[in-house]
Amino acid sequence: MNQPDNPFPVVLGGGTSTTTRYISISNQKGGVGKTTTTINLSTALAAVGKKVLLIDMDPQGNASTGLGVDRSNRLNGSYEVLFGECEIDQAAIPSKVPNLFIISASIHLSGAEIELVDTSQREFCLKKALEKSENSYDYVLFDCPPSLNLLTLNALVASEGVLVPLQAEFFALEGLSHLVNTIERVRGSFNDRLELMGIVLTMYDKRNKLSAQVADNVRAHFGDKVYDTVIPRNVRISEAPSFGLPAIVYDMGCSGSRAYIQLAKEILKREKRLSEKYGIAV
Repeated sequence: MNQPDNPFPVVLGGGTSTTTRYISISNQKGGVGKTTTTINLSTALAAVGKKVLLIDMDPQGNASTGLGVDRSNRLNGSYEVLFGECEIDQAAIPSKVPNLFIISASIHLSGAEIELVDTSQREFCLKKALEKSENSYDYVLFDCPPSLNLLTLNALVASEGVLVPLQAEFFALEGLSHLVNTIERVRGSFNDRLELMGIVLTMYDKRNKLSAQVADNVRAHFGDKVYDTVIPRNVRISEAPSFGLPAIVYDMGCSGSRAYIQLAKEILKREKRLSEKYGIAV
């Protein structure tokens, strides 16, 4: 049996080679904890010494706000990167978290969908910008809009994996099969390395039987693609963005923060198994 393609492509930057993992955090349904997952997973990876770049691709800019980037400091962001007005390395700014950098989203991004329509190779704008970067990151995470538009498509084309936050409620299941089909279509048309990296259950209420039923259904269908770690409903997670801080920084001891730390450990463990399979350090 032929082995699958190596999921750890070598990306060249600044004359040296480094292994960078590009991951889209995506779900076409809103309100599932997508941005919260992007912020806190990025923070947890940075906390263990990984150099992380978070690219905010959502015009709402919630990931930027959640990491304390003031709107007046969003002059060069993902919009400017997409249209070649700014390089990745110019747009990336350090966050309050050591090792974590962010390319913010500004209000201009809301018009990008229309502007990209007439752009040559419009699906590859972000990928091309990233290829020009001279900085090396261990992880680049894209916070995608809650819809399948050209912004999301640019992130998927630039990614190798898609991490799907899934709210542990019935209606969240309805859009999951559609998202998986979308990943397959992007894989077939634009990016043959793209794969469903994993599904993380969010807003899990252990007191609610429905949460357990949803979890069982998802695990029965997707097997080990579903992470063991579940993210509980937690007030401190909801409070943290108003202070411009990840929950892990705002209250490291709360149940939500501990869950995101555990999720990062689980992801790194899975990544390590893959890297050992292909003989590449992660």
